[in-house]
Amino acid sequence: MISQTVDANIENAVSHLFDEHVALTGITEYGVSWEDMLAGKAEIPAQGARFDIAFEGKLNGPEINGVVKGADFLEVRADGKFILNIQASIITDDGESIALKESGLLTPGPDGQASLHLNMSFSTASEQYRWINSKQVWGIGEVDMFAGQVSVKGYINK
Repeated sequence: MISQTVDANIENAVSHLFDEHVALTGITEYGVSWEDMLAGKAEIPAQGARFDIAFEGKLNGPEINGVVKGADFLEVRADGKFILNIQASIITDDGESIALKESGLLTPGPDGQASLHLNMSFSTASEQYRWINSKQVWGIGEVDMFAGQVSVKGYINK
């Protein structure tokens, strides 16, 4: 009963803003191999590990569409927690630029699949997209860590 009430309240509180599909395009490693870490061949040191992960792809929705490109300055803690610090830019299909900042958590599974939970904020002086500057956007997604593919659905409060 509570679950149904919570689900209904969430559906009434948020609306779908966009789908984002990106591919990883490069990884900078700082002493720990990304591939070895994913394969379980490398332990995360006590101080954690850092990776800079470049990506690009498409963002599509009813009010915003374009190309997204950026980097995740990822911190992997020794306890296995993946802390995301993403800086990116969106070039909309109509040529406007929007800065994108994301923070959140990635939770990897044993099969290389991971869940993704993001808090997103945007910044632009574009008259057409200025409305997004004051919005809190939440992203929920999935990552195929071996293939380097990420899918995120962005939601905004109504």
